[in-house]
Amino acid sequence: MKAIIGLGNPEVKYAKNRHNVGFMIVDELLKRRGLKLADKFSSFFAKDGDVLYLLPKTYMNLSGRAVIELMNFYKLSERDILVIFDDVSLDLGVLRFRANGSDGGHNGIKSIIGAIGHDFDRLKVGIGPKPPQYPLEHFVLADFAPSEVATLKEVIQKSADAVEDYLAHDFITVQNKWN
Repeated sequence: MKAIIGLGNPEVKYAKNRHNVGFMIVDELLKRRGLKLADKFSSFFAKDGDVLYLLPKTYMNLSGRAVIELMNFYKLSERDILVIFDDVSLDLGVLRFRANGSDGGHNGIKSIIGAIGHDFDRLKVGIGPKPPQYPLEHFVLADFAPSEVATLKEVIQKSADAVEDYLAHDFITVQNKWN
């Protein structure tokens, strides 16, 4: 069993924010499979065979609470989850699979590490570059610029394709193909 977890904030006012790219990618995966979300595990949740999809409603900074609820219910290990999240240090359109690591300053990842440990798979999706004078919190909570929307749509499709590969192949193969 695998869990695909997209990070973001649940309110409509955040739907198009840079910080919600994880939600956007999981939404695309759900659309491809015709899946509907239910309210479970402090999240929006869907199950398709042995693949679980989770969009935490706990807000970004408390994502670990929802993740641990899901893991405890399904008896999952850290190695059973893939967390999809935004990375301000990567340019828009760049993807990076990582098998583990630190939080890199991302509060959602920090919350998950605090709840379950650091040995889980990640798909980092570039949302940068951040203008130097722009405060980080304002940048990640801003919507994508109109000039970025076409690239964003491509990134969402490419990321969903990468996650489908992740579900079908070993991690090293997927990492080599998409990084």
